[in-house]
Amino acid sequence: MPGSQGSEAPNRLEAVVLDVDGTLVDSERDGHRVAFNRAFEEAGLDDRWDVDLYGRLLEVTGGERRLNAYFEDRGMPEDERRELAGTLHARKTEIFTDMASRGEIEPRPGVIELLEELERAGVRLAVATTGSRQWVGPLLDRLFGLERFEVVVTSAEAPERKPDPSAHTMALERLGLAASAAPAVEDSVNGWRAAKAAGLACVVVVNDYTREQDFDGADLILDGFGQADAPASVLADPHKLDPPGRLDLETLRRLAAWSHSAG
Repeated sequence: MPGSQGSEAPNRLEAVVLDVDGTLVDSERDGHRVAFNRAFEEAGLDDRWDVDLYGRLLEVTGGERRLNAYFEDRGMPEDERRELAGTLHARKTEIFTDMASRGEIEPRPGVIELLEELERAGVRLAVATTGSRQWVGPLLDRLFGLERFEVVVTSAEAPERKPDPSAHTMALERLGLAASAAPAVEDSVNGWRAAKAAGLACVVVVNDYTREQDFDGADLILDGFGQADAPASVLADPHKLDPPGRLDLETLRRLAAWSHSAG
């Protein structure tokens, strides 16, 4: 069963399981979209995905599937579009990996402060993403230091796309913890559903692409991680966690305690 790993769940925060795309970094708009457009240009194609179009295309999970759906909508024959989608996605991944390695993609405001606060408190950090290890590793290393994360689960280990819970379940298994001790942080409805299906309480930190999604039933919804000079707005707080204008250690501790009592 999801969340049954480890001994009886302690009534405290042991770890946090983090998504990457759109959560730790605003990588969809300023990273993946840009890399897709560069791949189109290199291939001599006139296609370009602007911010609004890419937001609509994000309803299809997975970059290669997204390309295939896009070309299908334009009437491209199946054999042609599948081959083209595969080639373009491979090149797009190379471009995005290079962007991540060179620091073109930045952390969302407040993320580094949260990670440092959790580390000082001895809270273990894990990543559960269905992004490619080819770019996830360089991005995490460039921005945060890869050694900071005890567990990193990517599509190499958990190929099923969210809302499938396998990435979160595997992260819990590798941490050796019950779900109530390791809440998740996600940005999208698919990520939130995946975390909940694995038994994790979940904080949703929306971005421009996900703020209009339906998170009814989420444990806490913020419009950002928040900083002292730029506090996050609370969009939903059903458990009365009362975050202080940012996602912080004490809020996550209260969420873990609530998850333990609810379980």
